[in-house]
Amino acid sequence: MNSRRSFIKHAGLFAGGTMLASSVQQSAFGSVRRKLAASDQINIGAIGINGMGWADLSAALKQPGVNVVALCDIDKNVLDTRMKDLAKMNINTSRIKLHGDYREVLNNKDVDAVIIGTPDHWHALIMMEACAAGKDVYVEKPVGNSIGECRAMVAAQKKYNRVVQAGQWQRSQQHFKDAIDFVHSGQLGNIRTVKVWCYQDWMKPGPVVPDTAPPAGVDYKTWLGPAPTRTFNSSRFNFNFRWFWDYAGGLMTDWGVHLIDYALLGMKAESPKTIAALGGKFAYPDLYEETPDTLTALYEFDHFNMVWDSAMGIGNGSYGRDHGIAFIGNNATLVLSRGGWEVIDEHLNKNKIARPLAKPVDNGVDMHWKNFIEVVRSRKTENLHCPIEAGSVVATVAQLGNISLRSGKRLSWTGDKFTDDAVNQEYLMKEYHNGYKLPVV
Repeated sequence: MNSRRSFIKHAGLFAGGTMLASSVQQSAFGSVRRKLAASDQINIGAIGINGMGWADLSAALKQPGVNVVALCDIDKNVLDTRMKDLAKMNINTSRIKLHGDYREVLNNKDVDAVIIGTPDHWHALIMMEACAAGKDVYVEKPVGNSIGECRAMVAAQKKYNRVVQAGQWQRSQQHFKDAIDFVHSGQLGNIRTVKVWCYQDWMKPGPVVPDTAPPAGVDYKTWLGPAPTRTFNSSRFNFNFRWFWDYAGGLMTDWGVHLIDYALLGMKAESPKTIAALGGKFAYPDLYEETPDTLTALYEFDHFNMVWDSAMGIGNGSYGRDHGIAFIGNNATLVLSRGGWEVIDEHLNKNKIARPLAKPVDNGVDMHWKNFIEVVRSRKTENLHCPIEAGSVVATVAQLGNISLRSGKRLSWTGDKFTDDAVNQEYLMKEYHNGYKLPVV
């Protein structure tokens, strides 16, 4: 055990998450794991295992030499379910410790790296404390629930020199990389507008229902954590936490960080000059939500505009896709989504460069975890596909759109703050409650 931890050191809660599932045939990897030296073994503790946290753990266990030694969730029912799931994968569950408090995972000396698959409002606090505890971190997106949290997370990674990967797995998927290489080739000509859209017809808020006591087995007080104290309501819990400002930022931060990330990569941009957003509860005024179900945000950069367009309850988006990024150039338009990428010629352009749809050839989540584990072993953080700095950049841009909407203002951004001091005061940092404080780094 000591040799393993020496290698890691010197070689260099919860219910929530999206619905991307990843099956794992653990028996296929057992023989590989047994052949690896003890010093090559990496022990994982998973914090928040109901949604994307479970998908992440499943992908992690596909990597040779990766073991799960701790599970943490505020819902005992989820813990019981995941232990049964792991047993079905031929995982020896006898060595797995179960926790309801993430701090117990961080205090576990057998844990080398943690998965943070909690709701967004917990990401910053757990990530920063994990780094201080000497753990490497795979943190789900968006990395922070405010611009201030994003900055603090970057500072913590730098202070403690841990490997921190943001869960923006599209950065590890080959067809996304190929598409951006084509954008950077210059063949599209001058790109003046980038359109980013997310139309999700399967998503809608929960119904307006009375407050109740939390379900049996759920530690709701811990689930709230640094968020304001509220009586339990089933339509604010589990998947639906996304639609409330206390815990998240709606589609803009849920899907937006994936899609806007590639818009920024394609344009080699990070920070807009101005932001103007309009939207509201247009589709489901009678359901329980705070974040907009319809939102359009315009970002002004030095040499191009970026348009964000999102809608819940509609699946007929631009170019016949329910989500995507379109780089609109003088010569052609490149359209990119999880379903692949293609190039559509501009009619007046004589040099035809159209490309047929190139479909995905790999599993982005699996490849993202492969990259993370490789860097945990090598300690070469420059090889991370999505380090915390990159996660912070795109989460900040997404937050800018939400802040413009909530403030009702067209905002100017210096790259560090708004020119409107009142907006800075109200929106740059989340207020922490219930005795929780973000660590000072």
